[in-house]
Amino acid sequence: MEAKLSSIDIAVDHDALSGTLLTPTGIPAVLFVHGWGGSQHHSLVRAREAVGLGCICMTFDLRGHEGHASMRQTVTRAQNLRDIIAAYDQLAGLPYVDPQSIAVVGLSYGGYLSALLTRERPVEWLALRSPALYKDAQWDQPKVSLNADPDLMAYRHRTLTPDDNIALAACAAYTGDVLLVEAEHDVIVPQPVLRNYANAFGKARSLTSRVIAGADHALSVKEHQQRYTRALIDWLTEMVVGRRIALAREVVAARKQLIKQQEEAPSAGAGVAVFRGDIRAVEKTSG
Repeated sequence: MEAKLSSIDIAVDHDALSGTLLTPTGIPAVLFVHGWGGSQHHSLVRAREAVGLGCICMTFDLRGHEGHASMRQTVTRAQNLRDIIAAYDQLAGLPYVDPQSIAVVGLSYGGYLSALLTRERPVEWLALRSPALYKDAQWDQPKVSLNADPDLMAYRHRTLTPDDNIALAACAAYTGDVLLVEAEHDVIVPQPVLRNYANAFGKARSLTSRVIAGADHALSVKEHQQRYTRALIDWLTEMVVGRRIALAREVVAARKQLIKQQEEAPSAGAGVAVFRGDIRAVEKTSG
């Protein structure tokens, strides 16, 4: 993301007024990844809100769902990760998207895969709601077989480190901003899983945690859905809009400093110092 300040002339009658044009360049984007058994439709409410922040948003259906439901019994984690990479690449390749300012929002299984995506592609902001954990073994086996593992829930109640799990290892290497959202009464992705994720983000630039009080994994109550939407959009606002404001402040301060230097220069005349040219402030990304 970048802010640009440019001096301009505004023609009026036979005069030219001195003006300043302050613009953001490069549009941030948000990729939404649904959970197992879900669809992109579940993400559209949040995507609609994120568009209001000036973001380009993309939702999509993983293989094994909706139009590719016939693959439900055979699709693997490896295939679904490739789905996310393909969606990310299409989003990042849009000419008006800043590829260094992409947020990924993942739910449950989609959150697990989104964590893995950070190993493959630059993700500036990562929001995970009830991100699942699976054993590393049988990576190329059908995803449905993982749910049939009688030890899965016991595994999710264990204390795990990045050495124990590839998703946690990806989190340990991640250096962007993170939002973790937990459902208080989630019996599918229990609290120890969220604790393992939080502990893994040791290098993150920031870590924000939210708990949806009284909520189950699916956020079955509409009020809980609304709380999650608000938490996500408030966080995206802080990350995206806050970054834009900071960049704008930077170029305005630079202009002020340049004018001050002109006024203090020994060669400066008695006239008013006028700034001419361009100033850019470029975001320092996690990459």
